[in-house]
Amino acid sequence: MLDLVIDALEEMKAKNITSLDVRAVTSVADDMVIASGTSSRHVKALADSVMEKAKKSGYKPLGTEGERGAEWILVDLGDVVVHLMLPATREFYDLERLWQNPAHHPDRSPQSD
Repeated sequence: MLDLVIDALEEMKAKNITSLDVRAVTSVADDMVIASGTSSRHVKALADSVMEKAKKSGYKPLGTEGERGAEWILVDLGDVVVHLMLPATREFYDLERLWQNPAHHPDRSPQSD
């Protein structure tokens, strides 16, 4: 599934594709993919491409969020969650930093000593 997502994004010329293994941080997904589009239209086209390729390969997307404004679209494929954003939105939310550092993840409480 991860390779399928990355291939779909590369075909559509997504920018700065990053994949993160988030199994140690959450039970919601195994992998998170983050990529940028050059415009709202490009972000929407990236999401459409990912969903189309997933469906053709027999995977049913569980849902999408953010398609109306297309500054940030989330595609939930179950084991893989895909975040597609405009560069400014991506920089503001900085998901890579948030999900790469589980000790500072807001859903995880600090361990007591």
